Amino acid sequence: MANFLNIRREGAILVLTMDQQETRNALTGNTAVQEIVDACAMVTADACVRAVIITGAGSVFSAGGNVKDMQKYERDRPPPEVVREEYRSGIQRVPKALYHLEVPVIAAINGPAIGAGLDLACMCDIRIASAAATFAESFLKVGIVPGDGGAWLLPRVVGRAKAAEMAFFGEPVSSAEALECGLVSRVVEPDALMDTAMNVASRIAAHPGAVLRMTKRLLRAAEHGSLESSLELAAAFQAIAHMNPDHHEAVRAFAEKRPPKFSH
Repeated sequence: MANFLNIRREGAILVLTMDQQETRNALTGNTAVQEIVDACAMVTADACVRAVIITGAGSVFSAGGNVKDMQKYERDRPPPEVVREEYRSGIQRVPKALYHLEVPVIAAINGPAIGAGLDLACMCDIRIASAAATFAESFLKVGIVPGDGGAWLLPRVVGRAKAAEMAFFGEPVSSAEALECGLVSRVVEPDALMDTAMNVASRIAAHPGAVLRMTKRLLRAAEHGSLESSLELAAAFQAIAHMNPDHHEAVRAFAEKRPPKFSH
């Protein structure tokens, strides 16, 4: 079986393209989970990577679960404890890997993002959509629940009321509606999507890598911590940042009105 991900490096930016168009870039029934987890580990270990873009090949971002793969449960009917463990050791590894990835991640959503495909987009820090993209939290349509963390992710992106509507209806929303509810930060014409995503990634990657990673960790910690704990972590990270040579280079470059030259 061919690789699920095509990985391309452009300077400090890593582009991950889901490319199994015959399954509409489905995330199950293939090697997608392991490849995404491995890619996240590779990025975390490589201090020179400062931004990641995730997109889909062809006309679909990701159809989420492979319906043909789901049909095996109808035929074989494994016991619930087996299915539970399959989720734990399978698709649930993806939100854990992406949520804890240390660098900013941009979803360049080129087409439909359905079910787990929508949830994958919600695991990213920034979502940019093609005008051709649609979004659906469609698990109820096939008689299952969001097993990949969607019930935790989606309300944090669009708010509880909109997330409930999307989950209970299971119906697609357009890119325009996604922009209106904050699911995506911008919508562009299809042929401008990757250029826009690369521009956003380049603006992020222009900053010092170590401090960029600490900034993302602060944002993640703030999602479920108190103000006091966030301030304590910020003070600790700031002490580290002040000792980083990139901080001194950034200050000198600002004073001298020139672009900075960072260590990575």
